[in-house]
Amino acid sequence: MKKSLGAKTITYPTPVFVVGTYDSKGKPNAMTAAWGGICCSVPPCIAISLREATYTYHSIMDSKAFTISIPSEDQVKEADYFGIASGKDVDKFQATGLTPVKSKVVNAPYVGEFPFILECELQQSVKIGLHTQFIGEIKDIKVDESLISDDESLIKKIKPLIYSPDNQSYYGVGELVGKAFSAGRQFKL
Repeated sequence: MKKSLGAKTITYPTPVFVVGTYDSKGKPNAMTAAWGGICCSVPPCIAISLREATYTYHSIMDSKAFTISIPSEDQVKEADYFGIASGKDVDKFQATGLTPVKSKVVNAPYVGEFPFILECELQQSVKIGLHTQFIGEIKDIKVDESLISDDESLIKKIKPLIYSPDNQSYYGVGELVGKAFSAGRQFKL
């Protein structure tokens, strides 16, 4: 038997994306967002949803670009800070000691210390109630060279954070439980 929880913003997994932008004066900023994910294969696109009240919302509307930096488990404090402080009031990079790196591909900064980066050009925005969904075409992906090898999955090396909206907590990635496009082959196709 299932119990109804009502209409809520809960799904699993929920990513921890640190969205990088420049404001109208060229100041780098980053904001943690959990509402997002891949939304198209060709061209490769990712969607993030932000409230208009955020500083980052206006920066994306102005610059038509953003980055997504994916933090590791050991960067949870910095990632959380990027989500609770406002770029209107504080320089988050200075406060955390992290480095804004200017993308050579799009007009947005990324977090130099975070291991996995997506550089995105805004394709469209769609207002959906309280949030606006920004769809960005992924123009490049950068990953720390030290993490690239054939011996282990990239996800195990990056150790990305996952957000749990039901208890507002961060988790790490679990163990491999099956191979995609293979585990289900026991059933008739």
